Amino acid sequence: MLTKRIAIAGTAVAAALALGLAGCSADATASSATGAAAVVAATATSLNAFGGLSGLEEAAKAEGALNVIALPRDWANYGAVLDAFAEKYPEITINEASPDASSAEEIQAAQNLAGQDTAPDVFDVGAAVALANTDQFAPYQVATWDDIPDALKEQTGLWVGDYGGYMAIGYDPDAVPEPTSLDDLLGADYKGKVAINGDPTQAGAAFAAVGLAAVQNGGSVADFQPGIDFFAELQKAGNFVKIDPTPATIASGETPVVFDWDYLNVGYGADLEGQRNWEVTILPGTAYAGYYNQAVNVDAPHPAAARLWQEFLYSDEAQNLWLAGGARPVRADAMAEAGTIDEELFAALPTIDGETVVPDAEQAEAASTLLGQNWAAAVQ
Repeated sequence: MLTKRIAIAGTAVAAALALGLAGCSADATASSATGAAAVVAATATSLNAFGGLSGLEEAAKAEGALNVIALPRDWANYGAVLDAFAEKYPEITINEASPDASSAEEIQAAQNLAGQDTAPDVFDVGAAVALANTDQFAPYQVATWDDIPDALKEQTGLWVGDYGGYMAIGYDPDAVPEPTSLDDLLGADYKGKVAINGDPTQAGAAFAAVGLAAVQNGGSVADFQPGIDFFAELQKAGNFVKIDPTPATIASGETPVVFDWDYLNVGYGADLEGQRNWEVTILPGTAYAGYYNQAVNVDAPHPAAARLWQEFLYSDEAQNLWLAGGARPVRADAMAEAGTIDEELFAALPTIDGETVVPDAEQAEAASTLLGQNWAAAVQ
């Protein structure tokens, strides 16, 4: 199942979205000679500590492994991203753990495995989890730091937005009519048919589904209660299905309507080609967008490899791979200006008319608290 995360953050979202996302112990360090100095990877905050990329590569290859967690290969083209890193650095073995874990579970795994070789080196998390767990992160600023909008990164590099998209509705046109508003989903045509991707107190896509419902139901990114109220109505109408959607549940007809990120809903359609028709729509009116964030584990058993992974994720190569998965790379504007973006893929992204909103850090934290207090009772 795809149950990742919670999305982020910032007043500069319009520009950022380019509208028209065999180790050593955790206290071990990796050292690499740069001139006469030795580099301690676990405390490095930029490439300068390694004397440049080649120094970091040398230190990461010496570690020989990278532990990642909660990276589904069919999520935003992560399979291609992982494979590209492995091809570029065959000396570094990628250990993929719990691909379907939530952001909260990533942090739990790091805490449970602290001091062990199997602890995650890096995280891909949503805003609420990132904001609540900054003590778990090590600051690191990638070489392309200046290309990343300030609103989409913690200023010391504890967490950094990487790829994003819009909250959309995927639906089977053979099972239901195209929804054109939230009110449509309350009707009899959608009885027992509407799902969200996870629990909004744990998973980012579900959090964003409530956020979209809020901003289209008289609320705002500063007031998620109308979104909670909408899903309470959906539950009362018998239309809300508490099943985490996957291509399998869509193929079986269990979840013919799914709130999810546009790039994931598009991916469902690709997976189901020949089995099910699957359409994706972004509701008219206020649109809700969000990014997922990268971070380095402060106790990473492979601290150099963790930092090399970050450098790769924010390179032109990986940023274009997000585009190939239908997601919006955080460096899109800078890459477009520099002529390094895949122009065909960039032009193929949906154009959104009207306002786009994203909660800032304070609003995301408040929404997370509100959901923790009110969600379960609203949809019981």
